[in-house]
Amino acid sequence: MRTSIRTTAIATAVALATGTLVAAAAPSAPGDRAAGRPSPATAVARAQAAVDAHSTQLAVTAAQGRTVRDVVVDADGTQHVRFDRSYRGLPVIGGDLVVHLTPGGAFRDADRAAGGDLAVPSTTPAVGADAAAAQAGGALRQAVPGARETSGGSAPQLVVDAAHGAPRLAWQTTVAGTDYLGNPVARTVLTDARSGERIADWDGLETAAGDGRSLYSGTVALETTQSGSSYQLKDPNRGNTYTGDAANKTDLCFGSICFSRAPATLFTDADNHWGTGADADRATAAVDAQYGTDTTWDYYKNVHGRSGIAGDGKGSYNRVHYGSNYNNAFWQDSCFCMTYGDGDGTTFGPLVSLDVAGHEMSHGVTSRTAKLNYSGESGGLNEATSDIMGTLVEWYAGNADDPGDYLIGEEIVKSGFGKAALRFMDQPSKDTKSADCWSSSVGNLDVHYSSGVANHFAYLLAEGSGAKVVNGVSYNSPTCNGASVTGIGRDRLGAIWYRALSVYMTSTTNYAGARTATLRAATDLYGASSAEYAAVAAAWSAVSVG
Repeated sequence: MRTSIRTTAIATAVALATGTLVAAAAPSAPGDRAAGRPSPATAVARAQAAVDAHSTQLAVTAAQGRTVRDVVVDADGTQHVRFDRSYRGLPVIGGDLVVHLTPGGAFRDADRAAGGDLAVPSTTPAVGADAAAAQAGGALRQAVPGARETSGGSAPQLVVDAAHGAPRLAWQTTVAGTDYLGNPVARTVLTDARSGERIADWDGLETAAGDGRSLYSGTVALETTQSGSSYQLKDPNRGNTYTGDAANKTDLCFGSICFSRAPATLFTDADNHWGTGADADRATAAVDAQYGTDTTWDYYKNVHGRSGIAGDGKGSYNRVHYGSNYNNAFWQDSCFCMTYGDGDGTTFGPLVSLDVAGHEMSHGVTSRTAKLNYSGESGGLNEATSDIMGTLVEWYAGNADDPGDYLIGEEIVKSGFGKAALRFMDQPSKDTKSADCWSSSVGNLDVHYSSGVANHFAYLLAEGSGAKVVNGVSYNSPTCNGASVTGIGRDRLGAIWYRALSVYMTSTTNYAGARTATLRAATDLYGASSAEYAAVAAAWSAVSVG
């Protein structure tokens, strides 16, 4: 399914459619040392002597070698020296040793990755390097279906593996390749050099902590992937979610079937500081998109226990700079990706705001749960689900540069363009097209406008009716039956809606069915006699459902 935000050149008559919517201490330097504070060289010499003196305690033998990896000297002179170790000339995985010394240089204690001796029975392999390389290639293709091997990895190297149980001789191989979009991937594999067993494997591209200057959310933290001397805008801690540049190309579509002519070329950077906060830098919009997917991932995982859009721990990806002056954004199930246009610069800016990202990824969640049909009342509920969850993502982020509100896409609407948002949850009819209240004809509306009924319900359930100021924004939410509604807060709204979506709603759920589903969810979570159950019933009545 391809879903998107649909935009028209009237005041906020822009709709989001399904599939589219829219550290560690550094070694001291000589110039920094206070009088009497030991130098790194002194710390190393003292640590070497301490290891020799306490070799039995530390399980250090004559067959081992060691090299210094890092030195930290605290302000009070306490010293910490980190060693990597080898066994009979072979690197030892899990052989690292940190020696801690008092300010006077006396041995205090030590931390070891492996507690015992690092010896192995033999350093002669029974399994050849070619077999290890073949196993590594298979591991890459298993981890990244469709991956194609390229040069750039490393040949199998004999090591001692002490990180996965008793020390054993192993081959360590990193195999490099590309995924089906041409983006780099890699896998590091440990193969038992005596039995041929695969001991362990992991992503061969290293994670790094970076930051980005976004268009809408200020400077944000980003988890990226180090590849050689550069960094990729790819987050291995969130299912390898990444962001690429569509180069202002568009896809070729026939109805709902599209053929990609805008592949996402993965963004890379030399110093892991991304974007400038301005449109002119193409990486800036990428920062917003990546931040949006990261935050949405965290919201679903930390609040609802869902790991990734499909609940399988796998990430989606983003394409930014799609088309020319493209006033839209959309989700596609077929590519499991979000696509963002740059806007025309007059009506809309780049459509990469945080709540838009949350909206888009929530289309993916819907496609993996209730899979609400994208027409009639079910379609309105599909769109509303993305508005509701995208709004909750924005509140969850707690970002001072883009504070939480009940306005959809307010960041992307250029000032002066009517009412500055795409949709208004407190009173959806402010956009002149959306429905505040249910009627028998609401299913005939475009799904972006029939969504108003559920958006109105959600606002009332969270905040209640009437005029009020929430987080600095003024709202006034009337009810369709003239009754007053008392809200139960955003957290309970999110819990009830997510459970209803993931447990009770089906592809054909209509507004009456949504009322039943949310009441069942409220019963599960809080009890049939709870204030939450009563609030759900009252909020649906307030929008003429039930």
